[in-house]
Amino acid sequence: MDTPIEDLSFEDALKELERIVGRLESGEASLDESIRLYERGDRLRARCAERLDAAQARIEAIRLDAEGKPTATRPFAAG
Repeated sequence: MDTPIEDLSFEDALKELERIVGRLESGEASLDESIRLYERGDRLRARCAERLDAAQARIEAIRLDAEGKPTATRPFAAG
């Protein structure tokens, strides 16, 4: 939990966020610790969301014209 959030990979940030949620849900943390955990968890959540948004922006599908030639790109739609 000492690693700066911006230095964490997406996977490491998500794992730490899961640990924080587990700790908060256990009810074993003091109020001060809960507040610190919540604040770090919120920053981790935001970082994960940023990384996912950036990844989605890079994933594009190529749009083809009638001759099968690439004409443009469009955002990737998962699902």
